[in-house]
Amino acid sequence: MSEGEFDPSGDRAVSSELAGVLPVEFSAFHSQHHRAYLRYAHLQLGSRQDAEDVVDDVFTFLLKVWRQALKEASLHGFAWAVLREHVARRLALLGRPAAMVETAWFAALRRASRHRMELLESKLGLYAAIACLPERHYDVVLLAFLLGYDNGTVGRMLGISPAAVRSHIRGASRILSQKLGADWAPGEGKGR
Repeated sequence: MSEGEFDPSGDRAVSSELAGVLPVEFSAFHSQHHRAYLRYAHLQLGSRQDAEDVVDDVFTFLLKVWRQALKEASLHGFAWAVLREHVARRLALLGRPAAMVETAWFAALRRASRHRMELLESKLGLYAAIACLPERHYDVVLLAFLLGYDNGTVGRMLGISPAAVRSHIRGASRILSQKLGADWAPGEGKGR
């Protein structure tokens, strides 16, 4: 598997030796979110190794502050903020912006057949527009549409309600419609 074909389905579960030592809630949280965090980090960083390193760092940090994290108003929101911060730090260290546009473009390209190539050309503009969205809209769009999570899962991951997810999708749709010069009609995107 090449660098561009990262498949995080081989995520690492907490080893059986550590499972008895780690807090049960932490092990469950790790199992529920490791794969999604890896997919998000890879989309942002464009590198399998960088994504794995960042996500390992995130869970190591969360384990260190686990008791405090459980006292947060939203454990999921807190953990998501930690992930975003670690990704941003890695991007700063690498001296480059998020790789989402290129990563999403090449993933779509690999899946496409020749007769769909023309449609993919328009996706590049869409990915560039998504990269310019405000932070919360950006996360919701990446998780819901590029990574395929349903609104309930996106809400749990970000520590917000499914209604808030739908609101962010509507807001992102308006912004993207303006940037891409497409008409947006209220009610689009409600079915997720």
